[in-house]
Amino acid sequence: MMIDTHCHILKEDYENQEEVIKKMKDNIIIVSSASPKDIEEIIELIETYDNVYGTIGIHPEFADTYTKEDLIKLEKYLTHPKIVGIGEIGLDYHYENENKENQKDLFIKQVNLANKYHKTIVIHSRDAKEDTYNIIDTYKEKTTKCNMHCYGYDLEMAKKLENKKITLGIGGILTFKKEKTLKEIVKELDLKNFVLETDSPYLTPEPFRGHINEPYNIKYVAEKIAEIKNISYEEVLKATTENAIRQFNLKKDA
Repeated sequence: MMIDTHCHILKEDYENQEEVIKKMKDNIIIVSSASPKDIEEIIELIETYDNVYGTIGIHPEFADTYTKEDLIKLEKYLTHPKIVGIGEIGLDYHYENENKENQKDLFIKQVNLANKYHKTIVIHSRDAKEDTYNIIDTYKEKTTKCNMHCYGYDLEMAKKLENKKITLGIGGILTFKKEKTLKEIVKELDLKNFVLETDSPYLTPEPFRGHINEPYNIKYVAEKIAEIKNISYEEVLKATTENAIRQFNLKKDA
């Protein structure tokens, strides 16, 4: 079984949404929200398909525009049994770095919700390595699980996160020919640190770059990990599936 721990497969991106999901019928998909407007569709998806779970949260992109009502709506759905995390949430200083305090404030509020409802934190972090780590170190309770979506920092930070039992989401970037850092991390760290993700419809892996991504392409990420670590594809799937079940408190018979 494969588990895509992070994707965005909403109707606005897929004309054939149902077929994309059916292609993963023997596997698990975790659909993640970025905007408050995504939440209702994610709830509809998880209630329609047995193999689809969700994480909901407010992306740092909306740190200046989200409302109190958005947070109320978010908290309302956190009790749903198939909502397995709060995400993607975090910090992004790549395009917007003049509103750092607003981003931090929104991030902390949602980390506190994760602690309150015992939900896994799914982090989006770009060009904000130290601030992201410091907030998690300060505000995340020891029992709250955490996953770093689309890991994009260095080996040193990866090892710091490993010490906190924070898993790293590994996706299509690993297959890119010019990517070196992520390949080094996958080679150096134990499989227990990784979960698979596609971030669909983005970051399509080789050999399909240029086409819209979908959860089934998670297999190509697993194949690349197996190649880098010189182990079997089956071993990668077994380990990453167990990691995802543990980190997102999924049913073992899912």
